[in-house]
Amino acid sequence: MREAADLPGWSRAAELTGRRGECGVLDRLIGAVRGGVSRALVLTGEPGVGKTALLEYLAVQALGCRVVRAAGVQSEMELAFAGLHQLCAPLLDRLEHLPGPQRDALRTAFGMSEGPAPDRFLVGLAVLGLLSEVAEQRPLICLIDDEQWLDRASAQVLAFVARRLGAESMGLVFAARTVHSDLDGVPEPLVEGLRETDARALLHAVLTGPIDARVRDQIVFEARGNPLALLELTRGLTPAELAGGFGLPGLMPLSGSVEENFLRRVGALPQQSRRLLLIAAADPSGDPALVWRAAGRLGTGTDAAAPATEAGLVEFGTRVRFRHPLARSAAYRSASAQDRQAAHRALAEATDPRLDPDRRAWHRAQAAPGPDEDVAAELEHSAGRARARGGTAAAAAFLKQAALLTLDPAGRAGRALDAARATIQAGAFDVAWELLAMAESGQLSDFQQASADMMRAQLAFITSRGGDAPALLLRAAERLRPIDADLSRAAYLDALLGAIFAGRLAGPGGDVLEVARAAGAAPPPRHAPRASDLLLDGTAATVHVGYAAGVPVLRRALADFGAGMSAEEELRRRSRPGTSDWRARPARSVSCRWPSPHGPTCCCSPVICPARRRCPTNCRRSRKRPGAAWRPTAPWAWPHCAVTRPGPVP
Repeated sequence: MREAADLPGWSRAAELTGRRGECGVLDRLIGAVRGGVSRALVLTGEPGVGKTALLEYLAVQALGCRVVRAAGVQSEMELAFAGLHQLCAPLLDRLEHLPGPQRDALRTAFGMSEGPAPDRFLVGLAVLGLLSEVAEQRPLICLIDDEQWLDRASAQVLAFVARRLGAESMGLVFAARTVHSDLDGVPEPLVEGLRETDARALLHAVLTGPIDARVRDQIVFEARGNPLALLELTRGLTPAELAGGFGLPGLMPLSGSVEENFLRRVGALPQQSRRLLLIAAADPSGDPALVWRAAGRLGTGTDAAAPATEAGLVEFGTRVRFRHPLARSAAYRSASAQDRQAAHRALAEATDPRLDPDRRAWHRAQAAPGPDEDVAAELEHSAGRARARGGTAAAAAFLKQAALLTLDPAGRAGRALDAARATIQAGAFDVAWELLAMAESGQLSDFQQASADMMRAQLAFITSRGGDAPALLLRAAERLRPIDADLSRAAYLDALLGAIFAGRLAGPGGDVLEVARAAGAAPPPRHAPRASDLLLDGTAATVHVGYAAGVPVLRRALADFGAGMSAEEELRRRSRPGTSDWRARPARSVSCRWPSPHGPTCCCSPVICPARRRCPTNCRRSRKRPGAAWRPTAPWAWPHCAVTRPGPVP
């Protein structure tokens, strides 16, 4: 059967059969954006239910708006900020309009310049500011498909932006199978299966010949209202089978039946076409030039594309685009391990090591048949670059793969330990336990073993609220005692605070009095006592000796903490919502470009105020709609925004 879109009875409207309610939600979103109000939305539903079709509808209906897109790809989940770069790449010509700290953070995150690892808060503000700059010219619609496959760094930043939209004439719409907790609070309309009448209407819209009622009913029953399943289940049936009433073979679960259909179609292709599909599936960048270079290295020519395109599995244009993620999965899964390694090897050879060293390292790792120290070292360098961009999840993935490819026991254990540390920072605690077990099965030095104990304590504290953490931290502090006095004292302090938190629930060896007694005998610091040193000594003395001995030391620690707070930390502390000393904050740290109903300028700045679009002056909406009624808000109700030079509305 031909591609559904090529059938005479097909129309693009058929994809939206039975989606009047969902289209109405998207129409209202576009209307709000055109009216100067921002909206965020998450479309959720099972694979093939029509989320991508709804995004296409939104793109077509957004006349007069600028549309930018990004799509999560499963094999790109380890590349930090890969999804964010997809979305922002067409907008980087406005980068120079951002404040310096935000501009530098975003340039570092995208690998456009070198520098320290960017603060994730500044990256989020930079993306918010960049999208807002673009939306000033004309309304902006951002479409993010397959959000569940975005890399962790991109998902966190986009969720940060979605929760801070105000009056920027911007729409941010996600499509996801399941919603990550980062997007909690964003409206989540569920895209459900079609009703039976709509499912039958869709079948009649895409089929050119008659269909037997029993066959139709069985297809509708098996598809359970899933539009992709309705189309794919009919693809393997001849016109005679559709009209003759022979029915379909045994019913199968939806996801299995659809993917099996794709697997059969891939298996029916010529060998060269299957190889080309495999190369395209192995590299998620969608760069046709890269795919053709890699295909050429395996002796596959351009004529191999025609059978795959005619089968409706993939499109080769300005981008390589699979019909559905399940088609990509089928193309990759149907190949043998040797063929996959050959495809990744060809892609690594075709990737420019200067322009994209991390992707090249990842392909080399997937192509390695066994341990390879050269590839492991390259992955370690990629992890360092990912850390410098603030991509802890990507760094963890690179280090884990590097550990798996390391043959030397000591080197393998060290890389596994580094991977566990990065994995904890990324929040993947189950994987961190596995990596710690891998590290401790190798050869660890005393310092590395102490680090492993501290990580186990951190995981115990996070996952079970600290029952085992004090004893593990105390053991780590004892191991570090002859190695590094400062690190040992830090571990003693963590153990003491963990024991206080756990209380009577602490495990053996973690009793608060026992830990305080050991912490009181901690090695002296190698320098003048800092606030943390005073906190350790004062807390240990308070618990073990009494208040009279510990409170004076804690007072000194508190004074040192206040004196040591940097100006930047003070500014951030005072700018947090809920802080009562908003009047004491400097009026402005960055000049404001927007008029205010309280006077020529207001304090809203992307550095001070993370929710700048929600300040009481409502600057930008007032500028866009000067005739709108103004309802003043008491400034003390907005502690993160202090209005300066109040005056009448101009």
